[in-house]
Amino acid sequence: MNLVYNADSYMESMIKDIKAYGYKDENPRPHYADGTPAHTFSVNHTFRTYDLSKGNFPICTLRPQAWKTGIKEIFTIYQKPTNNIAEMCERGVTWWGEWDIGDGTIGQRYGATVARYDLINRLIEDIKNDPYGRRKIVSLWQETDLRETAGLAPCAFQTIWNVRGEYLDMVLVQRSGDMLTASGPGGINEIQYAALLMMIARHTGYKPGVFSHLVANEQIYDRHLEAADVMLERYKEKIDKDYELFESDIEAWKAKGKPMLVLNPNATNFFEMTIDDFTMENYEPMKPQLKLELGI
Repeated sequence: MNLVYNADSYMESMIKDIKAYGYKDENPRPHYADGTPAHTFSVNHTFRTYDLSKGNFPICTLRPQAWKTGIKEIFTIYQKPTNNIAEMCERGVTWWGEWDIGDGTIGQRYGATVARYDLINRLIEDIKNDPYGRRKIVSLWQETDLRETAGLAPCAFQTIWNVRGEYLDMVLVQRSGDMLTASGPGGINEIQYAALLMMIARHTGYKPGVFSHLVANEQIYDRHLEAADVMLERYKEKIDKDYELFESDIEAWKAKGKPMLVLNPNATNFFEMTIDDFTMENYEPMKPQLKLELGI
């Protein structure tokens, strides 16, 4: 019997896999702030799936997750799309400054691509007009845009959407992922795209269904290995406490709620939704926060 949340179980498994089987890169592009090459240990082709309709929301509890900021970033990409760093900061997304290409933007990337090709309106139209069509793909990987300006190539770059009866399902495809910082099980990328699924489902009249996440190359940075070990220790502590509760008071264990993102039932228009329409229930992350130095 699985006594812990799916995201935490996935995270424990992924850390162990990378520590056991991950390969170290050579001549890495990213560097730390002190100029040291930011090496990684990685594995290819990771896949996770969560059924939101059954209360299985992807949020890791082994360290605090900045879930509100993650959803705010989704707004800057898909709802009111922008690539302007100052505007993103004003809207509560402050982590893009390191990727300024010199003109105050992140280049023709992310929100700029969504705006140029009207991607989100086309997606909504396709869901409404051809629900069982199999061509509902939103891609931030546009070669014209990538060659037009400098800038970080999109990491989480494609979503594929499918209607299944009363449910809307979505798979997120990611080329590369810094596992402990953003891409990993229950990390910012999964939280924010599961939230996007909830919003688009609500706007188009469906219930959010299965959210899946494929990462082509998922890595742990060499300066994150100590934090990874701490997360393994926290996982063991969490599962031991859950087993203790399960054995001592099964009714109390059954009554424990899973972490779940809740969208205001009165919020029905994607383009008018705000972060205040979201609440996170039963989320009690383990503390303190872990230091995770970025490779830029």
